[in-house]
Amino acid sequence: MTAGLAPLPARYARLVKIEHTVFALPFAYVGAFLAVGGTPSGHDLLWITLAMVGARSLAMALNRLIDARIDARNPRTAGRELPSGQLSVAQVVVFSLASLALFLVAVWQLDPIVRWLWPIPVVGFVVYPYLKRFTWLCHFWLGAVDGLAPVGAWVAITGRLPWQSWMLGAAVAFWVAGFDFFYALFDEEIDRREGLHSIVTRFGPKGAFVGARLAHAATIAFLVAAGLGLDVGALYWIGVAVVALLLAYEHSLVRPGDLRRLDAAFFTMNGVISVVFAAFVIADAVV
Repeated sequence: MTAGLAPLPARYARLVKIEHTVFALPFAYVGAFLAVGGTPSGHDLLWITLAMVGARSLAMALNRLIDARIDARNPRTAGRELPSGQLSVAQVVVFSLASLALFLVAVWQLDPIVRWLWPIPVVGFVVYPYLKRFTWLCHFWLGAVDGLAPVGAWVAITGRLPWQSWMLGAAVAFWVAGFDFFYALFDEEIDRREGLHSIVTRFGPKGAFVGARLAHAATIAFLVAAGLGLDVGALYWIGVAVVALLLAYEHSLVRPGDLRRLDAAFFTMNGVISVVFAAFVIADAVV
């Protein structure tokens, strides 16, 4: 190991921000439990988990590879593993291939239909980093890619894609897009300088706040729609109400001109939201 560098596994974990798996993985479990109306098999839960780990690691590694030069010119991201030299391009390419391999191995253990569908998220991973070079709608693309988590888990178990699964996917898509609107506030100045597109560069900070409110209102609406189409109990509806309250609290933490608590709103609250909602859905399914 090179002097002064953390062990390679730790650098890879930081590369993909492994702790942020908490955003998407709980919603994959939500899709899995709601798909069967109870508890999925241990086999399915294991391979869904590994598929999610592989897919998310691949997505983050590709994002870092494609954006390495942009990250190097941004003071906020210049310390990331590629721009700072903590990882080489070759190392990140090897990690990406290993993540893809894990994803594919997991996919092949699940319903046969997903053996045909797996390229869809991979294409989404590749396209996303380039979109901010062309359009502020990149936030919605990111949301759509993350929204595949409950949809993918659902089809991986049942081989079907009913409209309720798409409602869950839409809820996640608008939830992610909404908090990505907030995230774009970090880089307004650098994005304008680099000619990159975001909701902030297009509509300003106030536009980002309005967009986030609308997106998160849509999140609740889609969770309600999914619940109305499923045989769910009181705990599901309590979970939806708690998510609505947590989103309202998240929005209370930041306002235009005062971003001091933006980290708390973005990282802490969204992790809490996904875990709490999954806990209510799982409890509702097993009780």
